[in-house]
Amino acid sequence: SKPERAYRYALVATVASVLGGVAGWFIGHYAYEAVAKPILEFYGKYDEFEQLRTSSGVGFIVLMLITSGAAHLPPIKVVTILSGVIGVNLLLFIGLAIVARGARFLLLAWLLRRYGESIREFIEKRLGMIVSAGAAALILLYIAVRYAHG
Repeated sequence: SKPERAYRYALVATVASVLGGVAGWFIGHYAYEAVAKPILEFYGKYDEFEQLRTSSGVGFIVLMLITSGAAHLPPIKVVTILSGVIGVNLLLFIGLAIVARGARFLLLAWLLRRYGESIREFIEKRLGMIVSAGAAALILLYIAVRYAHG
């Protein structure tokens, strides 16, 4: 409702999101059995998580952080916990989270500042779908490259 404050809100949202991601990383790294596993089971994400855990390397985690940060594909809480469980370097994780989440929030802020109220309906109805399609394309490209080079 206040496009002139869009960048301020984007910064606050980025900082809060990254701090939440760091909390997820710590839960995954230090409290998987006691905390993370019950959370994943509660959200119905445990089986998906276990599949990712057994097949993920750092390169795939980097891709998932970017796609989940931009489009929640897969859900960001799964990726943050997984990053802690498999021991992704915390500074790398924080940097990637800043880029991924910051890009999403700054894009929204820029659109609101540039186009004002007229873009709001588009953002609410279609932007998530467009970003998700882009994230899915990145994941498919990564998988194709990974299997092409064996």
